[in-house]
Amino acid sequence: MKFESMSLSEIRAYIQSIPLDNYLSLISVLRHDKRKTVRQLAEKLNKELLGYHDELARIEKMKMFEQECYSQGYELVAGIDEVGRGPLAGPVVSAAVILPKDCNILFINDSKKLSIKKREKLYHQIKEEALDIGIGIVDANVIDEINIYQATKVSMALAVKDLRIKPDFLLIDAMKCDNIPISQLPINKGDSKSLSIAAASIIAKVTRDEMMNEYHKELPYYAFDKNKGYGTLEHREGISKRGITNIHRQTFLKNII
Repeated sequence: MKFESMSLSEIRAYIQSIPLDNYLSLISVLRHDKRKTVRQLAEKLNKELLGYHDELARIEKMKMFEQECYSQGYELVAGIDEVGRGPLAGPVVSAAVILPKDCNILFINDSKKLSIKKREKLYHQIKEEALDIGIGIVDANVIDEINIYQATKVSMALAVKDLRIKPDFLLIDAMKCDNIPISQLPINKGDSKSLSIAAASIIAKVTRDEMMNEYHKELPYYAFDKNKGYGTLEHREGISKRGITNIHRQTFLKNII
């Protein structure tokens, strides 16, 4: 490829056509180009390549707990996480995700650390590549009956039950679920340490956010599309003016109503 005879836009178009793994040989050539703009492009590509390898290393580190399970003879490891323990309204939602052993979806992380756009993109990638995904939903009425801690355990058990493939080991974010008769390991801050738990946190977060967006269409006075049921000022003002709904958690509202 004779880059010296190509325009900068043509070089950019070529770069978009090749995998990032091929950047290294390309960078060494572009660095010797007579044009300053092309040399600057080479340095930009070098930064992207370094960031790519850093991300691969981070993802590999996040597979440590899964790899330990495989080394002990387990084959189907599910990561479990929940979202929605703190809001005043809406369900608590858990997800169980079984990833393939060779999964290398870049940028998977604790859903709270991701932008909405990045989270939704990863949601679709995980849906495409996961061996199986289960969802467990427990509504506000049950949360009021049995408390949020127990409701979270129930939602996790429902997520595992929703799986078509039965896992032989569970990695769970910060909880031990005695109501699930499968070998398991609770991991504190697991959504930032385990790839499968992080994947579950993304699935659960996007699933619950979509539910709250739908509730907003029926109940626009509470701004559920913005606060997802958390106790923001706008949400509290909605409660003051309109009262509570059947998706509000009455046990969470004792100091408000």
